Amino acid sequence: MAVSIAEVLVLCLLADWIFRKFSIPGLIGMLFVGVLLGPHVVGVLDPDLIAISDDLRLIALIVILLRAGFEIRRRTLHRVGGRALMLAFIPATCEGVMITLVAPSLLGLTYFQAAILASVLAAVSPAVVVPLMIRFIKQRKGASKDIPSMVLAAASVDDIFVIVIHGVLVAMYVGQEANIAWQVAGIPLSLVLGAGTGLAIGALLCRLFERFNPRATKRVLTVIAISILLVRVQDVASEHIPFAGLVAAMAIGFFILEKREHMAREISAKLAKIWVFAEILLFSLIGAQVNVSLAWRAGLAGTVLIALALVARAAGVMACLAKSKLTHKERFFVAVAYSPKATVQAAIGAVPLMAMRVAGMDAGPGELILAVAVLSIILTAPAGAWAIEAVGARVLCAEPESSSDAYDTAVESCAEAKLK
Repeated sequence: MAVSIAEVLVLCLLADWIFRKFSIPGLIGMLFVGVLLGPHVVGVLDPDLIAISDDLRLIALIVILLRAGFEIRRRTLHRVGGRALMLAFIPATCEGVMITLVAPSLLGLTYFQAAILASVLAAVSPAVVVPLMIRFIKQRKGASKDIPSMVLAAASVDDIFVIVIHGVLVAMYVGQEANIAWQVAGIPLSLVLGAGTGLAIGALLCRLFERFNPRATKRVLTVIAISILLVRVQDVASEHIPFAGLVAAMAIGFFILEKREHMAREISAKLAKIWVFAEILLFSLIGAQVNVSLAWRAGLAGTVLIALALVARAAGVMACLAKSKLTHKERFFVAVAYSPKATVQAAIGAVPLMAMRVAGMDAGPGELILAVAVLSIILTAPAGAWAIEAVGARVLCAEPESSSDAYDTAVESCAEAKLK
């Protein structure tokens, strides 16, 4: 397994450098390396690495969501919180409705099966969106209207909403009992419980870190470990009480940033360094999950379906921003930023197929759902990442720093200097 990790690191770093030379996001190269080395193409990756890929991807996702938490300020949430909440639910709903209505005629699925497919496709990829939004925040592009922060916050909640709906639909399809009212009501409850728990843990960590004054490296390892445990709590408690572990992880960073900014900047700087390795693992292992032959099976009909779904999602974004102060070009950027699929589709694309097999049902619809999920990754992750950078560079204006922002930058530079 060590050899496979070394091969992935070398090739992904090379691909990242080459792609960036052509002004293409490096993560696209990492995805392609994963596809090439994965079991569905060359097949040189160690099976043991593939076996633990779910856990490695989860850790990488936690790292990027922690970075998101350490970038969102309370005053920013006050300005964009309402819009972000709308963006977390309305575009995914519009996309899901479109897929449910169109998939039966394009793919021959029933409306119920089409709804399950919609619950797989309707989630945006935080792994693609969040790092790019953090980069724009650092560059202060769109800062006057908090556009990257709004997209960052919305994309992080969007997935929770879609995954909950997915779990309900799959359970109902295979004949398991599912309390729909409780599951739907559980969405806001899980967000509130997750945020509240994260804020409480953030307050506790602030006191512990100040009392014992561990090095920044130990602080960041503590935060990552606690975040992983919070996701485990989410899995264990899901049958009894809804709890959003990833939201709790983000809330930890949010609290520390608000109360102890210097400490938050030190941890954030360390997370940025860890992300260099985590990003390679995340996107290469997502690529390794891609079965090109399955995507080919989805064919033209699957491509048309994904295109229509993205149009519906874009319409939902425009509806959310209808009365905002954003220009038409800025609204278009938000719609583009909300297009990539990767993380959730790689994680749950095969769940309907496995559930159908376990229930002794016809697995054909599950295979088709998986094929379209794979196709969505191939079509939207690379194109979406490139489009976000290209459109963002042209549409988002770099804002001058205010006095408070200049102070923030000075604090962050000081923290990074201490780490070197």
